[in-house]
Amino acid sequence: MGAEQQCDDMEVAFSDSEAFRSVQHVLQSVRMDPFLIDLRDKEQYDILLCAVDSTTRRSSDDQAMLATTLRALSEAVSKIDIMYHHALLHNIFTMSIWYYNRDTRDALLDLIIRLSAVADQYLRECLQMLVNNFTPPGPLVPQMEKRVSDDKRKEIYSQLHESLKMISDTVPLAPRVLKDIINRSMPKLFDNKVMVSFVECMLGLGTERLGDLIGTSLLEKVVDLLTELDVNITWEDILQEEHSKGIFEMELEDLAGDVDKFGQETEVLFGGNVCAEKLDGLMVVVCKHLKSCAEHGCLKREFDILKTIFRKGVLKVHKSKFAQFIMFYACSLDPEICGLDFALFLTDIFTKKEDDAIARMSAVSYVGSYLSRARFISADTVVAILKRLVDWCIDHCERQKKKHTRTKNPVEHQIFYASCQAVMYVLCFRLRSIMDYPNLRSQVFKMNIRSILMDPLEPLKVCLPSIVNEFLRQAKAARLFNASVDLELEDRIDSDLSKAFGGVNRLDMFFPFDPYLLKKSDSYIRPNFEFWSLVKTTYSDDEGDELGDFDAPGMNVDSLDDNFDIELNSDDDDIEYTMNKMSITPHRSFYHPMAMSGDSGLSMPARIRPSVSPPS
Repeated sequence: MGAEQQCDDMEVAFSDSEAFRSVQHVLQSVRMDPFLIDLRDKEQYDILLCAVDSTTRRSSDDQAMLATTLRALSEAVSKIDIMYHHALLHNIFTMSIWYYNRDTRDALLDLIIRLSAVADQYLRECLQMLVNNFTPPGPLVPQMEKRVSDDKRKEIYSQLHESLKMISDTVPLAPRVLKDIINRSMPKLFDNKVMVSFVECMLGLGTERLGDLIGTSLLEKVVDLLTELDVNITWEDILQEEHSKGIFEMELEDLAGDVDKFGQETEVLFGGNVCAEKLDGLMVVVCKHLKSCAEHGCLKREFDILKTIFRKGVLKVHKSKFAQFIMFYACSLDPEICGLDFALFLTDIFTKKEDDAIARMSAVSYVGSYLSRARFISADTVVAILKRLVDWCIDHCERQKKKHTRTKNPVEHQIFYASCQAVMYVLCFRLRSIMDYPNLRSQVFKMNIRSILMDPLEPLKVCLPSIVNEFLRQAKAARLFNASVDLELEDRIDSDLSKAFGGVNRLDMFFPFDPYLLKKSDSYIRPNFEFWSLVKTTYSDDEGDELGDFDAPGMNVDSLDDNFDIELNSDDDDIEYTMNKMSITPHRSFYHPMAMSGDSGLSMPARIRPSVSPPS
């Protein structure tokens, strides 16, 4: 191959072999005190510096010359010395591969790989240069994002991954150094770096051998970033968004027949906020990564890492609204293994005493929300998890019976109330589907749910009234349970008792898998997400009539209407919602009295937002 370069009106033409001899001579000739260097050699070294100037934009012909020069430097890498060639190394390490064609990129990356192998010399600089290229060059980010096609972006990422893999194979210390460099280079919340591009390239390392060495660290950094962005999106931000008008409307709001490609009613999704847009883009990247892991048979490994990260950094972050959905999506990719594993994982945290009360309450809130919303979780799994929750509650009640005094203290028994609420919430969503299977229906009837709900601790009066009433209505229709409960709701959807057991974090209103509101990544979540609008309840068939016969064992059907009595202190004129409108998210319904329609009953809290308290 021949090439031609012009630099400061000096023209040089040479072949690859000639270039190698020339570069080797130039490098050797300046390895001495600057005052002793021959002026002609100094001029030739300046030409070499100009040839690899990282600030120069090059034509195709110029890139051919650059590629030739880089290959010559690769062959002469043993002649490069940090003491005498500092300017040359600076030019090399500040080059951006995003400006170059494939041949030039290959030549540059080959040089970086060879330099990294020089003992105790340039490893950190080489790795830093590669990590710097995870994103397009800063000054040209807007233009580069428009000009760089997806194919070229993927090609560049692949070249970077391959280079890092080769370095890690050659230099045993490389993975540890790379981990530290990525930790330091990870975009911060308000960095001007291209955050999504950086994370996309970084996650690609997890599919290589490097993933076994630094995969946990990479995922932990990503989840930390997701969570940090998430908690910086406040509901005040969302309410101020013009695009989000109506997102706090109830989940069954009449949307004028607006139907998406999945045949579901669409909601107005959240956009426009800087943190939300970054988070949305990152969620897309992470979901793509998890999908790729599933396709390559390594999802379980990634999922196990995510579980550990989730327990450490997400479980008790009650202001998180979206980041936890990476777990939801990972489970949807492998329901039989990951989906079941996550349900058991959460249940174990709740039932065991290794964690503090907040972690256990958070876990049972996650269980309730997850089993309710995950379409991919089978009914038999739901029943099995419910049995563990109910059994724990029964044990708790039995322990209380042995005490001399038993009081309805929401704070003292907050874990118990959280579990009772989770059981009722899940059954509001899943009871009808469970009733369709005789064996599962029988198991539910044998759980003795009545004993815990009618215990002197009175969970029916402490848990969120909206959940209690919807559960009682469905339980009545299914002939599972009947009760007479006097609920003084006044004009609020919660109660002083639910606030007390929820604590300062309002865990009584923490349902982490509420409807997902990010625009781009919504398509990954929606197909596997159960919306309340699509739930079949036990009290209505497909035509909206009361269901006639569940053949429940041991129930006195004739006494149901007499015993089932829910009193609400509100005026008929103040009815704010029916089964076509429901939510306990902070929105206008908090400022209006609530009541139960004689035809439709109280509505389910479909969108319960974390760490947001309704006004007193």
